[in-house]
Amino acid sequence: MSTLPLSFRLRNAVVERHQLEGMDPSARYFNRTIFVKRVDRGYSGKVMYEALERESGVFPTVSEALTEVVKMFHDLGFIEMRTRLNFKGQKYLAEKESWVEYSN
Repeated sequence: MSTLPLSFRLRNAVVERHQLEGMDPSARYFNRTIFVKRVDRGYSGKVMYEALERESGVFPTVSEALTEVVKMFHDLGFIEMRTRLNFKGQKYLAEKESWVEYSN
């Protein structure tokens, strides 16, 4: 595992994985992974739900990238969305991290 600061690590590499939960427009519960990658000017998040794929723009923080992904799903009628950090690099963190709730 690299001990280099994040700014020196490979670009376009997945640096975090967040669990995304909520209800789809059909009122079905869903659970997916948002892959957060380090890009040239910050971070970008990407998730797939069935045939739907969404990727955020580039933001200076992971939180902003996650918020944009959630907003994309909210705009499509998804509700009760929340995220939780599951992996930071290769380190498994799930159930140790708090949920971040997003208002509809």
